[in-house]
Amino acid sequence: MSSERAAEDNEQVWDVVVVGAGPAGASAAHAAACTGRRVLLLEKADLPRYKTCGGGIIGPSRDSLPPGFDLPLRDRVHAVTFSLNGRLTRTRRSKNMLFGLINRPEFDARLVASAQDAGATVRTGVTVARVEQHGAEVPDRRTVAVVLGDGEVVLARAVVGADGSAGRIGGHVGVKVDQVDLGLEAEIPVPEPVAEDWAGRVLIDWGPIPGSYGWVFPKGDTLTVGVISARGEGAATKRYLEDFIGRLGLAGFEPSISSGHLTRCRADDSPLSRGRVLVCGDAAGLLEPWTREGISFALRSGRLAGEWAVRVSEAHDAVDARRQALNYAFAIKAGLGVEMGVGRRMLQVFTRRPGLLHAAITGFRPAWHAFAKITRGTTTLAEIVRTRPVARRALEAMDRG
Repeated sequence: MSSERAAEDNEQVWDVVVVGAGPAGASAAHAAACTGRRVLLLEKADLPRYKTCGGGIIGPSRDSLPPGFDLPLRDRVHAVTFSLNGRLTRTRRSKNMLFGLINRPEFDARLVASAQDAGATVRTGVTVARVEQHGAEVPDRRTVAVVLGDGEVVLARAVVGADGSAGRIGGHVGVKVDQVDLGLEAEIPVPEPVAEDWAGRVLIDWGPIPGSYGWVFPKGDTLTVGVISARGEGAATKRYLEDFIGRLGLAGFEPSISSGHLTRCRADDSPLSRGRVLVCGDAAGLLEPWTREGISFALRSGRLAGEWAVRVSEAHDAVDARRQALNYAFAIKAGLGVEMGVGRRMLQVFTRRPGLLHAAITGFRPAWHAFAKITRGTTTLAEIVRTRPVARRALEAMDRG
């Protein structure tokens, strides 16, 4: 083959292709593009697009954003009202902001713009049919073929799957889940007096279904109201949302959007890669099992996936590619994996004894301070359990209870 033909063929192969332009995918594309590599970000929808999500930006999310990112906050939370299925309501306040609230269409679009600014190429309205690492579509062992819905083949040295919990790339990798939850949400426009009453304050309601909870997140003239519980409780979850909206006095306002989605949490032994393909965010089943918070997990895992995908793209053989992919998995498990392990224990405790957790966080000052520090990002639940013997013993006692 002539040197000109070799150069032409190499130009047609992307270093990294990222599938899915949510927070995980945009973060991965940004991280990879910052190294100067040729990066392509594929998204099936046109941007901006709606996404069912409470839109809470806690400290770890904020700290994982690209440098100089202009966070489009709709509100800043300084107070949290807690209730136990509508009872025992108590509000705790903080002088410092606990977390911020965003609308996902705007937030996601800005993240994609940051990836573009870093040098990534973005294609929207593109559906991925499958990924192939062997066969006629693959010219050599260093290449992955991303086959699009219209039959077009995109070639890459490494692929990052960030196409959601039911996406094609997670299926290719063989992601396994051991927790699936149903979230229902309504975007409710409200008049100014109602919006003013909620400004700067969120509500968290520990729900009637084991392991469930509801939330109200204010975003200017709109309240995001939602509930989540284990899949299989669909009818009960719908009733919970209806009752929740009713007792909040919001039943008379027509939602602008009503939506639902499933969240899927990975099993401990679930793979994070296959060959030259990595998965991150929801596609990998990475989220906090108790609260089902996923944005910070998406941003952090996406950044790691983008960085390690560059290393995979540079691997000259399957052994080296496998080594880099295992290093990515180790980085995920050492950080987010530890947090997920503690989150699973908290979910088990919460499922059995929601009243105990409600009493602790509303009536025990150290528990409230821990909640505030976690949301601000100055610590994590895993770090508290690891470094505070009292917290560790309390969790162990509740585990046994």
